[in-house]
Amino acid sequence: MNSFLKTCTALTVALTFSGQAVAQVKELGKGEGEVSIVAWPGYIERGETDKGYDWVSSFEKESGCKVNVKTANTSDEMVSLMNEGGFDLVTASGDASLRLVAGKRVQPINTDLIPSWKSVDDRLKDAPWFTVDKVHYGVPYQWGPNVLMYNTDVFKEAPKSWNIVFEEMNLPDGKSNKGRVQAYDGPIHIADAANYLMFHKPELGIKDPYELNEDQYKAALELLRVQRTLVGRYWHDAAIQVDDFQNEGVVASGSWPYQVNTLVAAKKPVASTVPEEGVTGWADTTMMEADAAHPNCAYMWLEHSLSPKVQGDVSAWFGSLPVVPAACKGNELLGEEGCKTNGYDNFDKIKFWKTPVSKCATQNDQCVPYYRWVSDYIGVIGGR
Repeated sequence: MNSFLKTCTALTVALTFSGQAVAQVKELGKGEGEVSIVAWPGYIERGETDKGYDWVSSFEKESGCKVNVKTANTSDEMVSLMNEGGFDLVTASGDASLRLVAGKRVQPINTDLIPSWKSVDDRLKDAPWFTVDKVHYGVPYQWGPNVLMYNTDVFKEAPKSWNIVFEEMNLPDGKSNKGRVQAYDGPIHIADAANYLMFHKPELGIKDPYELNEDQYKAALELLRVQRTLVGRYWHDAAIQVDDFQNEGVVASGSWPYQVNTLVAAKKPVASTVPEEGVTGWADTTMMEADAAHPNCAYMWLEHSLSPKVQGDVSAWFGSLPVVPAACKGNELLGEEGCKTNGYDNFDKIKFWKTPVSKCATQNDQCVPYYRWVSDYIGVIGGR
């Protein structure tokens, strides 16, 4: 935690990146025999959960690089693991990627060594959460929304608002929502509260849920303290949330399409929706550790990860969206309507995760930095 907070504090002082940074790898050599990846659950599958979903085995056979995976359930956990070292790649979300760059934990990528780079969605190629001074510190992997997941036995119609997880009320079955809803166990959830307030309290003047002045931030924390009285569990483990919806009486929560798809596949009464307030979301980037021990295998994986087949298969499994538009057509698992179903056309409606910093455009450089989000959210969860 100390190393993590140190990285956050560094970001609040200044995002001091060097525009002279260059990729360390000039040309590819022989694979080193393995590659170690820190990834979100469900991002690196080898058919162990469902034999139909395997984009690892073919890579290992063709490259000779064995894939080792360490799953992480939050961005903060990913940053901590990368600070510890020993990994080659990480599938970092936007609220972690610039922290890793600022902390010098990742290296610039030589896109000339990745032939499929040219196929990446133009909306993502130079995204600010992994591109600094025109230097790319990773390769886009997947993107998607943080949806509202709900029990269809309780909600016969999709909930129209996030209020069911933020404010005390009786749900359509006549029972209170107390103890029956969940919230994300990560400081970035403050942005979900801010997004809710943007819609319902425009007088606060919130323009960006990741850029909050002191008054706006205080209002978001107060809303989260109300939510604390309702939440049965703060979730960060996708598998545990799936179990909670099946066995523990949880009926509504912010979630990822991955959990929704898992429960629907198990024929459970679950669906998801994008409420009237809109959603936050994530655009994940595969980034290479600054001192990666297996850079050749890592570059081979980066190229493999951008193949339309892999992109479509990951999207089908996780319920996310591919960063290669060609993946939306001709993928047996995703189907012809898969990208539309998963929200491919909603890109501009998603407020993508990013690391809050003090110098912010919408609030005259007077924003609350991320290290405060970390300590204060821990306090909220603890009942303070």
